[in-house]
Amino acid sequence: MKSKLWVITGVILMLLLLSACGQAAEPVTSGSGEGGKTSSSAAANTTGSEKAQDSEVKIVQTEMGEITIPKSPKRVVGLSVVYPELLYSLGIVPVAVQNYHDDFPKYLQEPFKNTMKMGIGKTPNFEAILEANPDIIIAPAWWSKKDYDQLSQIAPTVLLPERQEWPEELQDIAVIFGKEAEAKQVMEDLKQHEKVGADKLHSLIGDETVLYVRVMEKEIILNGPNLSRGAFVHKRLGLKPVSNFPKDETGLSISMEVLPEYDADHLIIQLDDEENQEIQKKYKELLSTSIWKNLKAVKNNHVYLAGGKEWFNLGMAPMSDNYVIDDIVAAFEEKNK
Repeated sequence: MKSKLWVITGVILMLLLLSACGQAAEPVTSGSGEGGKTSSSAAANTTGSEKAQDSEVKIVQTEMGEITIPKSPKRVVGLSVVYPELLYSLGIVPVAVQNYHDDFPKYLQEPFKNTMKMGIGKTPNFEAILEANPDIIIAPAWWSKKDYDQLSQIAPTVLLPERQEWPEELQDIAVIFGKEAEAKQVMEDLKQHEKVGADKLHSLIGDETVLYVRVMEKEIILNGPNLSRGAFVHKRLGLKPVSNFPKDETGLSISMEVLPEYDADHLIIQLDDEENQEIQKKYKELLSTSIWKNLKAVKNNHVYLAGGKEWFNLGMAPMSDNYVIDDIVAAFEEKNK
């Protein structure tokens, strides 16, 4: 009888112990007093994790349809020579960019001191992009659509539409990064800068004529008021073009013998690449000719030399435009006091 009693007592103690262990495995109740089972708790944690992830990404519209990108990407790669400058004007320093010149223009050298240069090959340097470890790649569709699959394997790749004017490109990029307000401010600041620059130039030379000449390796280009570079100088800064520049031409490729036909009061000379030996040779040849020496602007010391890197994106990006405004005003101030 006693032995049976001990057996029953042992079974009861075992059941109580198992019950206690089961209760210890229950999750801590929430503040509302509602408890949940372990599986329910895990599901709740998974849902919370998914919500956290959702808050860290967003869906954007691109030329390849909707894609998911990081909400606040830290490491950005910009393809094409204009996008890096557009990115920086919005306060974004890219980790790697395509570049035309060996060095960045003066206004980007300090902020881009740690930015990788990848050259301007039509096919991007996939190895370099991979090494840059980007969170996102930004590129124009016309330039990078053929490489989209490979780029997308490295990082979410945003291809944006081809635009006629850079303010539209800036706005496209701003939407991707949620920086529409910054883009608007960039435009307002540039517009005000242009007005101040135009007023200053008019006070210096009034309605005297200006010819904008670009010396390239294989040709000399006269930039008229109808597109990009020439429009910036003649329309946005108000410098009067020569009256006989063809109204339907954006630019003219000429030989030096033709220069006297466009004998302006002032000459802005841009060397397309000041470090290029062939361009330097062509420019020196031009300076030695009687044709050059007899130009009105040359006789009056109204020739203004501009560097290639700093003017390369003129009319195509805001930082370059801002730089050129100051460059032109300073040059005209020096020779027209």
